[in-house]
Amino acid sequence: VQLQASGGGLVQTGGSLRLSCARSGRTFSTYTMGWFRQAPGKEREFVAAISWSGSVTYYADAVKGRFTISRDNAKNTVYLQMTSLKPEDTAVYYCATGTTPPSSTYYYNDSTYTYWGQGTQVTVSS
Repeated sequence: VQLQASGGGLVQTGGSLRLSCARSGRTFSTYTMGWFRQAPGKEREFVAAISWSGSVTYYADAVKGRFTISRDNAKNTVYLQMTSLKPEDTAVYYCATGTTPPSSTYYYNDSTYTYWGQGTQVTVSS
C-alpha cells in the first residue's frame, strides 16, 4: 500500500488549505484513514480519522470545528480541509491507513495505522 499526500504549503493565520492523500496498492475489504501531524520538537499527534463508509469521523480537540476530514472511496482518496489556521497548526501532516479497528477508541491511536504517507509540510505564518 502506498500513500501520497499533497496540498501542504505556506498560509497566513486564518487561511485555509486542503490536503489530499491518494491510496494505492493492496485493497482491504474495509479500511480506515487518518491524519496525524508532527511539529518540530514534538511528538506525532492525532488530527482526524474517518471510517470506511465515511459516516463516522473523529477529531482532535485542537482542530474540532476548523478541520473536516472526508473521503472518496471511488478515488481511494482522503481529504483534510483545514480552515481558520493558526500558527500552532504548523507541522508535517501525515496520512495513514489501516484495517477498520474494533472500536472507536482505536481511531485515535497511531498503532491502528499500518501504512503511512511521506508527509506534507503545512506552515502557518503569524
